[in-house]
Amino acid sequence: MNDKFGRAKGFSEILDHTFQLLKSHFSTFFLIFLIILGPVFLLEALFLLASGTSFFRQVGSGSNWFEQIISGYDESLNNSMGSDFFIGFAMLVLTPIGYAAVLFAVVQVRNDEKFTAGTVIKRAFSRFWPLLGSSVIIGAILIGLIIAVAFLIIIPGVITGLGDPLIGIILSIGLLLGIGLVVALLFTRWCFYLSTVVFEEGFPGFAESWRLTKKHTWRIFGLFLLIILITTIVGAAIEGVFTFILGNSVLYVIIVDLIAMLTSMITAVAYAVIYFDLKLRQDGDDLREMIDDYQKN
Repeated sequence: MNDKFGRAKGFSEILDHTFQLLKSHFSTFFLIFLIILGPVFLLEALFLLASGTSFFRQVGSGSNWFEQIISGYDESLNNSMGSDFFIGFAMLVLTPIGYAAVLFAVVQVRNDEKFTAGTVIKRAFSRFWPLLGSSVIIGAILIGLIIAVAFLIIIPGVITGLGDPLIGIILSIGLLLGIGLVVALLFTRWCFYLSTVVFEEGFPGFAESWRLTKKHTWRIFGLFLLIILITTIVGAAIEGVFTFILGNSVLYVIIVDLIAMLTSMITAVAYAVIYFDLKLRQDGDDLREMIDDYQKN
């Protein structure tokens, strides 16, 4: 076994291990997401071209450069509305497959075994239906929570706002942040359902995920939050630059899609590193408890 997987890691060590894996196997990890999501993004680009969007630079009418960019962006949005639902649905279905393939790849790295993008993708698709079923279930749960949260925020805010609008707004914001944090922490406890289903340890995998994240919720939440902030800031900066150069052209959309694949890849590798760290911690804790119980008896 690779030495880095043989011991529990702290916050900074998990980040360090994640970026070491990305550096060592960048081309393979990226190829995984390119093979899985690339055809979807290619269809998106072809649809935009067919709808009249310019390939290199999309600008509209306006008295200055900024207005032309905004106008061109609005026109492209109108052109792409028909494909947005399909692209979004395909991403929801296929992204878990990318995560599963990365999990299988990291297992190979942990065991010092060779692998290719094709072999791990094939293994990931062998778990397609259980992954899809679990994702649909957790998606339904999250939608239900979001609807419940909306009512919990809107109703008190409206009632309070009838007396004092400012207090109503402050209360709504406070409730939004507080309840949003609770929902985020719940998802943190459930999010390792995917790895559980991938390795056939149960369906839909929520109970095992809850066990794995026990006593580590805030640490995991902090790790994901930091990774999401880093990838979002870098991605937004790159997208902002190309927006003013290319407008909402097909080339700009392709660049945005490549950035989306990169951020998904980074998050997937971090997810895998955190999962194996949790397995080591929790399974080790369970073993120690069994030894303690045996010694007491």
